[in-house]
Amino acid sequence: MKAINTMRLCFDSRSANESFARTAVAAFLCGLDPTVEELTDVKTAVSEAVTNCIVHGYREKIDKVYITANIYSDNRIVIKIKDKGCGIEDVKKAMEPLFTTAPEEERAGLGFAVMESLMDKVKVFSQPQKGTTVVLEKRIVSKGENNVHNSRE
Repeated sequence: MKAINTMRLCFDSRSANESFARTAVAAFLCGLDPTVEELTDVKTAVSEAVTNCIVHGYREKIDKVYITANIYSDNRIVIKIKDKGCGIEDVKKAMEPLFTTAPEEERAGLGFAVMESLMDKVKVFSQPQKGTTVVLEKRIVSKGENNVHNSRE
């Protein structure tokens, strides 16, 4: 299925940019007329994924975080959040609740669990020393059910 709307972002992996990322994705999502809860779910999942890029992917260095978001005619949004950082050795282990690679920073290890609880699908692709891509997917089933079809040009 081809996307009916697409956006791309690239920004520095600074913690100050986490709020920028979630706000930009939320603004893009507004075309589907989500409920406040749906919007909050997506913003929180994006925040968790971007924070993982900043804290775990790049650790102590500044590099780029990439986000691509696509809206489809069935009111689905698919968001890809990517870094080119250190990667994850064992994705399955990393997705277990309470697992963290940064216990000294008092990280709870709940980022992936939070993402999975808020989104319809979460996929993680990673290669050590090459980076990680998190794919978040959610269908907006609220009041915007027909808005995508009515707003096409």
